[in-house]
Amino acid sequence: MEVIKKQKFGNWFRTSISARMLVVGFILIILLIPLNFVKSLIRERGYRQSEVIQEINQKWGNEVVLYGPIIRIPYKTITESRSYDEKTKTYIKTYEDVHHQAFFFPETLNAKAKIDTKPLERGIYESVVFSSAVNISGSFSGFDFSQEEIPEENILWDKATVIFKTSNLKGIRNTIAITLGEENLLLKPKFDNQYLNQLNSGYIKNLSDIKTAPISYTIEVVVNGSESLRFIPIGKKTNIHMASDWHSPSFSGNYLPDDKTKEISDAGFSANWKILEINRQFGQEFFDQLPDLSDYAFGTNLIIPVDDYQKTERTSKYGLMIIGLTLFVFLMIQIISKIDIHPFQYLMIGLALVMFYTLLLSISEHQNYLFAYLVSGAAVVTLITVYSRTILNVKKFPLFIGGAMIALYGFIFVIIQLENYALLVGSIGLFIILAIIMFTSKKIDWSGEQTQSIA
Repeated sequence: MEVIKKQKFGNWFRTSISARMLVVGFILIILLIPLNFVKSLIRERGYRQSEVIQEINQKWGNEVVLYGPIIRIPYKTITESRSYDEKTKTYIKTYEDVHHQAFFFPETLNAKAKIDTKPLERGIYESVVFSSAVNISGSFSGFDFSQEEIPEENILWDKATVIFKTSNLKGIRNTIAITLGEENLLLKPKFDNQYLNQLNSGYIKNLSDIKTAPISYTIEVVVNGSESLRFIPIGKKTNIHMASDWHSPSFSGNYLPDDKTKEISDAGFSANWKILEINRQFGQEFFDQLPDLSDYAFGTNLIIPVDDYQKTERTSKYGLMIIGLTLFVFLMIQIISKIDIHPFQYLMIGLALVMFYTLLLSISEHQNYLFAYLVSGAAVVTLITVYSRTILNVKKFPLFIGGAMIALYGFIFVIIQLENYALLVGSIGLFIILAIIMFTSKKIDWSGEQTQSIA
C-alpha cells in the first residue's frame, strides 16, 4: 500500500489540523489590513474633533493665564564718558542719563475665581468653555532700590505705572481698572512680543507720597476661556480660591491645592492654594527687564474625561485579540466536531468582527459610547451567531459561540471603563483565557491527521 502525501487543497484542509491552523492564521493576518484601515479612520475622526474644538476655543477664548498686578517705576543712571580734544589737548567729560525700569510685585495677592462652564457644539462635535469672574486684591508694601544703589533723586516716582499681563485679551469681557489706594486707573493694552499680552495704566499720581506705606489694590476681571485658568504667584503671599460647576478638574503647575480644603463632586469643585515667596525661585523685584514667569503658572485644567473617540481607539487595540479568539473558537469546533468550515466562511466571520468597530465609531458620534457599544456588540454577536447556525447545522455550537462572544465583548468593555486597574484586570483576563485554551487543546489528537491511501 502506498501512502500519498500530496492532496488537493480542499482535502488537505479538511484532513490536516496543521493546514487548518495555517489557513486560519493567514486569514487573521489578512484581516489586519481592514482592521488597520478602521484604526486610521478612528484617528482621523479624532483629529477632526480636535481641530473643531480648537477652532471653537479660539473664537471663544483659549486658556487664561493672569500675571499681575505689577508696579513699574522708571529710574535713571548717569553714565560718564571721556573724549580727547585735539585742540586743547585735554580730555572732556560728558554725562548722559540712561533710563531703566524697576518692577515690583505685591506683598499680598488674593484672588477669587468663580468659573461657570458651558458646552459649545458644532455639528457632532462639542467643546467645554467657561466664563470666569475673578476678583483680585492685595497690597504693595515699599519699593526697595537699595540693591541697585539708586539715589532717591534718580527715581522717577511721577512716571510710575501699573501693568497687568494675561494670555487671553480676546476673552476679556469687561473694562479692566485697578483701584490703587485712592486712585482708579484704567488698564489699556500695549503690544508685547512676549507670550503674555500686557495691559498698562496711566501714571500713578501720589506714589511718591506713600511709597513707604502699604498700598491696597483691587481688580475685577471677567473673562471667557477654555482648557484652563491659571495664575502666576507673584505675591509674597499668594492665596487663590477657585470654585466651579465643572466635575472633572485637573490641577496643573508646580503647586497643588490644599488637600484639606479641596472638594470635588458631580456638582463641581472648589480648591484653595497658598504660595509663599520661599516656595518660588524668584524675588519680589526685578530691574531693567520683567521676566517671563509662565513656567510658574498654576491652576486648573477643565479637562473632558476620556471622550468617545479615545474609548473607541482603545477598544480597537483589542481588535486582533477578539478576531483571533473568535476564529480560534470556530477552529476548535471544526477540529473537535469534524464539521467542515470553508476558509471563505472564516473570512466572512472575520470581516463581521471588523465591522463592529466601524459601527461603534459611527454610532458613538451621535450617541454615547455605552449605547454605541451595546448596539454594535449586539449586532455583530447576533450576525455571527445566526451565521454559525447555518454553517454548523447544530444548535449547541452557535449558542456556545454567542455566549463566548458576549463574555469577550463584556470583558473588553470592563477594561475600557477602568483607568487605574485596566492593565491588571486585562492581564488576569488574558491569563485565564490562555489557561482555557491550553487545557482545551489537550483534548485534541494532534497526531490524528488523516492521510489518503490507495492500494
